[in-house]
Amino acid sequence: MTNDDWMVEQFEAHRSHLRTVAYRMLGSWSEADDAVQEAWFRLRRSDASEIENLGGWLTTVVGRVSLDMLRSRASRRENPVGADLPDPTAAATPAAGSDPEHEAMLADTVGSALIVVLDTLTPAERLAFVLHDMFAVPFEEIGAVVGRSPNAAKQLASRARRKVQGRGDASDADPARQREVVDAFLAASRGGDFEALVALLDPDVALVADTAAVRMGSPEETRGAAAVAGIFSGRAQGAQPALVDGRVGVAWAVRGRPKVVFEFTIENGKVLHIDMLAAPETLDALDLTLLEG
Repeated sequence: MTNDDWMVEQFEAHRSHLRTVAYRMLGSWSEADDAVQEAWFRLRRSDASEIENLGGWLTTVVGRVSLDMLRSRASRRENPVGADLPDPTAAATPAAGSDPEHEAMLADTVGSALIVVLDTLTPAERLAFVLHDMFAVPFEEIGAVVGRSPNAAKQLASRARRKVQGRGDASDADPARQREVVDAFLAASRGGDFEALVALLDPDVALVADTAAVRMGSPEETRGAAAVAGIFSGRAQGAQPALVDGRVGVAWAVRGRPKVVFEFTIENGKVLHIDMLAAPETLDALDLTLLEG
């Protein structure tokens, strides 16, 4: 058997699983097939002998391709293809080593869950939810795909899970409400109003910086309202509100180009989590719109 024949055989062995991953990300069989085809092209351009876990590698590649497609869809403000929304009874071939009982449970719930995912989650939340909750991909690998730390990827999946299970505060999904909280946060930061900042933060708030932000001098992780308020108090003079993958956050930009972005998770009217993103490749992949304010 030639190397090309071996590669084709291995890819075909994973095709059904990859198509299921892409479908649950995208909600469209035709787009899922496009994502799988792109994964094949990327495999052909790679040295397969250096890939230790081909199934895991292909799964994360399909996730990355699907994420790019979702962000492109969001930037064009497209809706998912209605005719391709999931059928809860749609069969899925389990991944190698997966639990058949778990897969059966997912087959029963994926229809309603994915509709919610497609309608309410940001692309990064969607990827974290699908890859981790449905396919048990480690957060280290998910973080590499979305350009976040493993802890930040875990937060994305947790946020998505709450939405899918209907446990989020609906008011917090309202961009106008998000904007109120972010504007108040910026005002308190610029004015050095420590007490106002603490009041806007959840007591267990976490500020998590990516590797690039750590190199700029930020702590990798800061926890607690007082500690996070201390970092922002008297600062943020050059920052402005921004839409970050459909949610209101904060960006520091130079001549219109973002250098640092802060993604906010807001629950019950308080800031629960902040991701500080500075890696150029991460910023380039975000659907980002600077807002006046």
